[in-house]
Amino acid sequence: MEEPLMIRPALALAATAAALALPAQTYAANVEIDASGPVIELDIYEAVTVAPDMATIGAGVTSEAPTAVEALRMNSAEMQKVIDRIKALGIAEKDIQTTGINLNARYDYDREGQRQIFRGYQVSNRVSVKLRKIEDTGKVLDALVAAGATDLSGPNFSIENDDAAKDAARKRALERATDRATAYAAMLGYDGARVLSVRESISGSGPMPESAMLRMSADMPSAAPPPVQPGMVSTGISISITYELVNKDTPEAG
Repeated sequence: MEEPLMIRPALALAATAAALALPAQTYAANVEIDASGPVIELDIYEAVTVAPDMATIGAGVTSEAPTAVEALRMNSAEMQKVIDRIKALGIAEKDIQTTGINLNARYDYDREGQRQIFRGYQVSNRVSVKLRKIEDTGKVLDALVAAGATDLSGPNFSIENDDAAKDAARKRALERATDRATAYAAMLGYDGARVLSVRESISGSGPMPESAMLRMSADMPSAAPPPVQPGMVSTGISISITYELVNKDTPEAG
């Protein structure tokens, strides 16, 4: 992917280069910098792929009954079985989070009478589960279905701590930016390029393939645990660096 390039004769304002050494989301004060040579602004994106160490899945139960109270009670009892099963698999309570409880009236459309016919209520309850042993993902999905889960989604793979991966992406991005700025300096008859400002943004880690949702019917026969391939996940760094093209006798800006 080609990086956007802008060349200007001078730079009025630039963020201090010390921002490079600060954590992501750091804000640097604007500092006056005088630039006598042309100014180049480069936007560089660099990503690295690594093996995931965590999987997130969604599990839920959908229940129907003639009354709202009955539907909620039925759903709560079934969902409790699923949650108990999740905990029995050794998953910590902190890694189980309710993501939604929904109650809706159910209607069918009578084409002959051209009217809505009330059929009862539907309740759904879903939780998000973090799996720190991703090799157990298929086994966990199978166990949840056996425990009564009727809705499954995921898995979404990620890395719990991607600092090292981002550091690698940052190093590559800086190397590319430096090489590109040096090349422009040479092509335009200058000795080198001096950094005036650095700005960074981070893209979070996430799965490379899309995840899907699976809906199971209550009478669906049990099957073997689904095969799960973790693949690789991507995390990246975007940096915007402003350079001044300089000659060896160019004085340092104060």
